[in-house]
Amino acid sequence: MQVTQTSAEGLKREFKVVLPAAELAAKLEAQIEDMKSKVKINGFRPGKVPAAHIRKLYGKSIMGEVVQEAVNEANRKIVEDNNLRLAGEPRLDVVGGQEEMEKVFEARGDLAFTVALETLPTFEIGTFADVEVEKIVVDAPESDVEEAIQRMADQARPFEEREGDAPVAQSGDKVSIDFVGKIGGEEFEGGKGEGVDLVLGSKSFIPGFEEQVVGLGKGETKTIAVTFPENYAAARLAGKEATFDVTVRSVAAPGELAIDDEFAKKFGFDTLEAMREAVRGNIASELGKGARAHTKRRLLDALDKRYAFELPEGLVTQEFEGIWRSLLQEQQAAGRTFADEDTTEEKAREEYRKIAERRVRLGLLLAEVGEKAGVKVEDNEVTQALIERVRSFPGQEQAVWQYYQKNPQALGEIRAPLFEEKVIDHILGQAKVTERKVTREELVKMAEDAVDEA
Repeated sequence: MQVTQTSAEGLKREFKVVLPAAELAAKLEAQIEDMKSKVKINGFRPGKVPAAHIRKLYGKSIMGEVVQEAVNEANRKIVEDNNLRLAGEPRLDVVGGQEEMEKVFEARGDLAFTVALETLPTFEIGTFADVEVEKIVVDAPESDVEEAIQRMADQARPFEEREGDAPVAQSGDKVSIDFVGKIGGEEFEGGKGEGVDLVLGSKSFIPGFEEQVVGLGKGETKTIAVTFPENYAAARLAGKEATFDVTVRSVAAPGELAIDDEFAKKFGFDTLEAMREAVRGNIASELGKGARAHTKRRLLDALDKRYAFELPEGLVTQEFEGIWRSLLQEQQAAGRTFADEDTTEEKAREEYRKIAERRVRLGLLLAEVGEKAGVKVEDNEVTQALIERVRSFPGQEQAVWQYYQKNPQALGEIRAPLFEEKVIDHILGQAKVTERKVTREELVKMAEDAVDEA
């Protein structure tokens, strides 16, 4: 086997590999000889099948295996002899095309092919002692705890139909309604409903809708006018004026509900205080995730500015294509275009290419830091994370569990974020971290600003 490097440009390398026909023929004969004692062919006793007959029947398929094994061996040799760290799968191109390959499979010609590959960049990590990061700390406000419990109470609150021939709906009542939405006098998709329950004042419908239902009696029909918000999720409806023909089927008044230990027991708690403690913990956990996201985002921003090194083009392209594909799917689902975002496809491609480059750069950096620091994700940690993932698919737990167990790549998608979070903690442990206490409102504003920046 002859291996010659033909080019080296940045992270890209190209090699030419030549396997002489005599070497391939020798490997073919060795394979045929090995088959003689194993193959069973009608008309021949075991071990007595002539090599020429085996070659005639299976020669090309055997040579295919020989060639594949030779290619794999060449790739291993290239990587090991040159001490390379690959950024992706090598690309192979046969020299001479189909005509030359026919000669190869007949053991009449040399196998010649080129191997093009990209390597991972090398860079110095250095120290993180001078990296400054702001760590956000936020407590769970007692007002949030009480509001959450009140929402739970509202969801559990009993409703009783108002008495009388034509009871009138009041704010706080639950009504059952039929409605047909129209824009420009034409019905639009998703604008029709029958027997839909609505608590007036819950603000769960389009702004202005619920207020116009207040005062309607059971069996009464009214056409109400509203305007969809400019930021409405379905772009085709955003900002549009619409009318709804609404018919009230029933009107029910809210009943009394005491928020006490008996109320807490309906949700599986022994006492109201135990319920408050659990709610407080859930809110603290959610706020903690938001604070962690802010801290991590600021750290990654600092690292992105700190490190600059050449990126494997293949990894960037792969990352960009994934981002771009998701973007187009989201646009299609929302009925939006680049014009709706006040941009063009060309500008959007440039921006998302930069995002892809940032992700690849930070991904390579964190992987290198984790490897040098000996960061490990234990199997039990992956199992616990997988259990959490499975729980998010009620009724499909077994199928989801088996899917991940049978697909190492999918399981790797569970392990990767665990590894990343450990590396982030490792860096924070060395960085110059200052804590800043903020309110929930300030944290929400930070998250909104982060979305705007992205």
